[in-house]
Amino acid sequence: MSTNTVRQTTEEISIPYSTGIDESLKPKTKESRTVGPFSYMFMWIGDGVNLGNMTLGASLVVAGVATLNLLQTFLAAAIAIGIISIFFALNDRLGYRTGIPYVVQLRMSFGVKGSVISSLLRGIPAIVWYGFQSWTGGTALNEIAKIVSGGSFDNVAICFVVIQLLQIVLSMFGFHAIKWMEILASVVIMLGLVYVFGVLMASHSDVIAQKWVHAEGSWGLPFFAFIMVFLGNYAAIFLSAADYSRELKTGISDAKRGFLYFSPIVVAYGFVLTIGAMLAAATGISNPVKAFAVVVDNPYITVAVSAFIVIGAVAVNMVANIIPPTYVITSLTKLKYKPAVVITGLLAFCSCPWILVQDSSAQGLNTFILIYSAFLGPIASILLVEYYILRKQKVDVSHLYEENGQFAGFNPCAILAMLIGAGAAFMQVDLGWIIGVIVGGLSYLLLMKFAFKDSRFKKGTIFEKK
Repeated sequence: MSTNTVRQTTEEISIPYSTGIDESLKPKTKESRTVGPFSYMFMWIGDGVNLGNMTLGASLVVAGVATLNLLQTFLAAAIAIGIISIFFALNDRLGYRTGIPYVVQLRMSFGVKGSVISSLLRGIPAIVWYGFQSWTGGTALNEIAKIVSGGSFDNVAICFVVIQLLQIVLSMFGFHAIKWMEILASVVIMLGLVYVFGVLMASHSDVIAQKWVHAEGSWGLPFFAFIMVFLGNYAAIFLSAADYSRELKTGISDAKRGFLYFSPIVVAYGFVLTIGAMLAAATGISNPVKAFAVVVDNPYITVAVSAFIVIGAVAVNMVANIIPPTYVITSLTKLKYKPAVVITGLLAFCSCPWILVQDSSAQGLNTFILIYSAFLGPIASILLVEYYILRKQKVDVSHLYEENGQFAGFNPCAILAMLIGAGAAFMQVDLGWIIGVIVGGLSYLLLMKFAFKDSRFKKGTIFEKK
């Protein structure tokens, strides 16, 4: 076993690496961090301006009836975005300070072997989202092909394959290619959506007002369930916040990093959600790509808007859905980064994304989000309890890289707490994320205190035997 010295953001420490660890999983040094605050904000704008979020907005309208009105929608969004930003800022701190990725952070609570389970629970939803975004991008590309070919070409499956292969190639250039892609995509897509918003307001404002703005809606379970869908949509991303913050230049305070999350999510998420709900109210179609074709009855504009959608699908995958599962595959298989990226892209082919969203309803997407977020909520709270309460933000990173050290095997307290939290979440799946966060975090704290007295995972925590 060799030892490399890595300069961290706060101190210089010596980290032992086994020969099987790929370079991409080693802590990021100060010199290798090239993403500045401006690029970081545009990265999250590019992530937020996508068809998945637009489809969530469209899911508010079911069979022509809105489950929430305008006020309820925006209030639910504000609550969710506030919670999302807080969790982002809290959970990104370890990765930002030490440069470690999420799959290594997991070892702190779950152990080397236990992190396999928890990392898969992050990686699998990302792969499904990868496939979903590629499918919507392929649908948009098909709309372009139909117009350009005069209707002679109409095959979404082929367009899906083309989009997927393009993303595999782009992702092989690593994280640094992402920031330039995101800046371009976020500007172009926002301009396109401003135009669509204008068209909707000019030609469909009456029906939108009737079906959404002035709808009765609900302040009950549908309101809180939609907050949970919001949170669930971002749960996987802020769970692996370390994968992003480790790329950010050093010297940025916690408060400023929180702002770097909050402001772009407000702009992108709020606007895209609104467009999605307006499209569904105006057309009765939950698939935004097909709704666009109905609303924008001009082939040239349809091509332009569809091109924006294709760029958006690629942009969000580059940020949220490629890097995390690639790190998971690299960690589990010991493969290099580029082969792992290719495998991630090939797995996304098998995600059957066309099942999640039908023309008449996007409830399949909502259900998928609620199910996987039932597990991610407990994992997030376990990591936060570990770092802030049990370890008081003091972690010896070198131990996380030792395959047979303190964190070898699995921590039964973390596994049990995750299962208990997820079980509680499934008892009321519409509120599953917040239930899982509370129950999972409390369960972990109590299990670490009272169970498995001789567990080596208590070393360095407030429950260590003195």
